[in-house]
Amino acid sequence: MKLRIVFMSVLAVFILAVLTPGVQAQTKYPRPETYIPTWDTFEKHKKSFDDPRPVLKEYGLKQIVPKELYDKITFDQGKMKALWAEIVGFKAPDVVGKIAPEIKPGKYTYKDVQNNPAFKELMIPNLYNRMGPPKQFVGSIQEFEIIPTRQYYWALPIAEMTKKNAGKMKLDGKGYYVEGTWDGGFPFPRPSGQFKAQQIMYNIDLGLTYINWNENAFNQSRLVGYNKNLKKDYDGRNYIKRVTLAGRALMEPFGFFDSRAKQVGELDQYILAFESPRDQAGQVLQLTRYLGVEKYAQNLVYIPAFRRIRKMSGTDTQDAIGGQDLIFDDSGLWSQKLSPNRYPYKYEVLEEREYLTIAHTVDGSETIDGKTGAFKNIRLERRPMYLVKLSQMDKNYVYSYRLLWIDKENLYFHDISNYDQKGRLYRTYSSPAGWFPEAGMIAWWGMPQLSVDHVDEHSTTMAMPFMLPAVYTRDDVRIAGTQGQK
Repeated sequence: MKLRIVFMSVLAVFILAVLTPGVQAQTKYPRPETYIPTWDTFEKHKKSFDDPRPVLKEYGLKQIVPKELYDKITFDQGKMKALWAEIVGFKAPDVVGKIAPEIKPGKYTYKDVQNNPAFKELMIPNLYNRMGPPKQFVGSIQEFEIIPTRQYYWALPIAEMTKKNAGKMKLDGKGYYVEGTWDGGFPFPRPSGQFKAQQIMYNIDLGLTYINWNENAFNQSRLVGYNKNLKKDYDGRNYIKRVTLAGRALMEPFGFFDSRAKQVGELDQYILAFESPRDQAGQVLQLTRYLGVEKYAQNLVYIPAFRRIRKMSGTDTQDAIGGQDLIFDDSGLWSQKLSPNRYPYKYEVLEEREYLTIAHTVDGSETIDGKTGAFKNIRLERRPMYLVKLSQMDKNYVYSYRLLWIDKENLYFHDISNYDQKGRLYRTYSSPAGWFPEAGMIAWWGMPQLSVDHVDEHSTTMAMPFMLPAVYTRDDVRIAGTQGQK
């Protein structure tokens, strides 16, 4: 009898190790709740408004994350720089400076922009329109510094996976993903050919899983909304727990998270929980994305007033996210499925050229004026970019076309402009982030982000978010049982 019990125990451990590698790997890392600060603790080091302290230097990755995890996600910068330049074929500092070369690194004001037409040619349009005193939207910029262009690169394991799998991902005769052909990494680090625009978009669709420490992270944000008179009409906090389920490169398990993720073709999953304001507190959203072209994202919402979990339909993804000037298809920068059947697009690369854009922060000294919502301590940088246009083929979709400014070197997108079915500029989103050179990582930490609804004349800023690497299990991102818990 004892022998049988021992045998069954060993068998159970073996099955657990084989079938649930995500659970096993999670035990190798410290539990996130043991080091993630509370919002009140974080605000002792950096407040949401009127606080120019360089939080990423004084209370950043090295100060918060346990040493064993920090050592796991940092690498030799020289190796990362060399390998990524080999993968994409250039270094950004070598290919910029051709447009308006007379505009040099240095400090400027919005008056310099108004008095020099070259700035309009060089800047991303949304950025150019933000130059000047506050008007009807927050995020205005009155002073800024242009810094020399930097070389960006990705964490060594992400770069190695990208190099290893280069050329493996296939597109069908219409330019859409052939299921089972992506094994991780950025699928098209050098886009080219007939479906170049779609290749760029797949770098966004799949490559966004590599920001925020391969999307294994905890995110805390404060969202503040303003009406056209720059009066605050929304102030809320939320947190997000994220798990990448495919293409994992940075933290074990590598590749697929577990056998279920591989069998079903799951890409990633997260929960978004609202803590305030009162009418949203306790509401939880769970999003699961899939790899297959016809496998659409599953959106579940827990509504406290009903004590029920609601499954959202495909068209619900066009609804605005509570308290924000974004729709669900805009969440996480980009969440819309690239599909030939449901809301298909015509894909075009309009331009390949340098633009002046907001630089990712390395110190987190950027801040927001508490009275006007103006952004301060902003730095700009010349970046080589693709300008991609997505023209919607279905007139029932909320946007008629979308313009995306995408970095050619790090393949991250800087800005998006969405136009409604009447051709009016509808929503814009500017997404600068934190840059961690020792990790080869872009993360939403230390930099305010801005979303604007130009039709309803409303704007929202993500004020001083922090995003920490965190290894979670599936249980951590379940919608059931997570209400009110971190």
